Amino acid sequence: MAPDNTALPPDPHALIGSTATPVAEHIAVSKHPSTPFKESFRRLLRDKRAVISMSIIVFLILLAIFGPLIYAHIGPPYDSPLYGTVGPEQYHNFAHSEPDRIAELPSSQYWLGTDSLGRDIFSRLMQGLLISLSVAVLVEVIDILIGVIVGVLAGFFGHWVDQILARFTDIMFAFPGLLFLILISGIFGPWADRTLSKIPVLGPNGNARLLLVSLALAFTVWPLMARYVRGQTLQLKEQQYVEAAHTVGSSNASIIRRHIVPNLFSIVIIASTLNISNTIISESGISFLGLGVQPPGSSIGLMVADGAQYISINPWMPLVPCVVLGIIVLAFSFLGDGVRDAFDPRSKD
Repeated sequence: MAPDNTALPPDPHALIGSTATPVAEHIAVSKHPSTPFKESFRRLLRDKRAVISMSIIVFLILLAIFGPLIYAHIGPPYDSPLYGTVGPEQYHNFAHSEPDRIAELPSSQYWLGTDSLGRDIFSRLMQGLLISLSVAVLVEVIDILIGVIVGVLAGFFGHWVDQILARFTDIMFAFPGLLFLILISGIFGPWADRTLSKIPVLGPNGNARLLLVSLALAFTVWPLMARYVRGQTLQLKEQQYVEAAHTVGSSNASIIRRHIVPNLFSIVIIASTLNISNTIISESGISFLGLGVQPPGSSIGLMVADGAQYISINPWMPLVPCVVLGIIVLAFSFLGDGVRDAFDPRSKD
C-alpha cells in the first residue's frame, strides 16, 4: 500500500517558539516603518543630558507663564505702613514696592527676598524669564523666516541671484551685533517708550523697547541661518528626486515647497536651538546696560544691574538672576548639542 503523502495543515501549537513568531513580528513591524524623524527623536531621548536640559526648559517656561498666577494667591494679608493691608496679589506683583522691606533675605512671604526697592525678587524673576523667553521666540521666528527665504533662493537659483543675496548677507555679517543693538536702542529707545507704550500687553510696565530689541537682534542673527540653509539647499537640489521633479515638469516653486523646504527641518532646528542661548545673553546684556526693558518692568539683565550696586550689602540680589541666567544658557546649549547629534544623518548610535 502506497504511503499517504497528503500534506496536513500545520499544528498551531507546534509553531509556538518556532520561526513563525519572528516572521509575525517582522510583518507587524513592517506595518509601521520607522521614519528618519522618529529615529532622530529616539536618539535625542537617549541623550540624558539633552533630556534633562529639555525638562529644565519646560519647567522654566511653565514657571514664567503660570507661576505669577499661582504665586499671587499664596500668602496671608500684610499690614504695610505705606499702603495699609495688602494681599499677596499686590505684594507678590513684580512692580510693587515696599520701602520698609528693602534687601531682605528669603522668607515665607518673599521666597527669594526683596531687592533694593523692596520688590519681590521671585516675582521679578518670573517676569524676567517671560521677557527673555519671549524675546528668544520672537527673534528665532524672524530669524527662521528671513534666513530660510534668503538661503533657499540663493542656493536653489544660483548665478546672479546667489551673488546678490550672498553679498547682501556678507554686508549684514559686517555689522557688530552688540554695537548695533546699542545704537538702535540708544537712538530709537525714547521714541519706543513714547509710541510703543500705548500698545496693549507689549507696551506697559516698561516693556515698550522689547519689540525694538527683538527686531534689532533678529536683524543681526539671520545671516548665519541663511548661510546654513544655502549650503544645505546646494546639496538638496542635486539629489535625484529633485532632478526627477524637474523632468516631469514641476515648477520651481513646487519643488522648493515640496522637496527643498521639508528637508531643511533638521538644519533649521539645530541652528535655532543653538542660537537661542546667544539671543537670551544679548537681551540680558542690553537690559544690563539700561537700553532694554525699563523700570518698573523686569528683565534678568535689569535685575543683575540693580543687584550689582548692592553686591557688598546683599550678594543674594545679583546672585539669583545670574544663576538663573546661567542655567538657561547651559540648558539651551546642552539641548542644542543633543539636537545636533540626534538629527545629524552622519551620526551613529
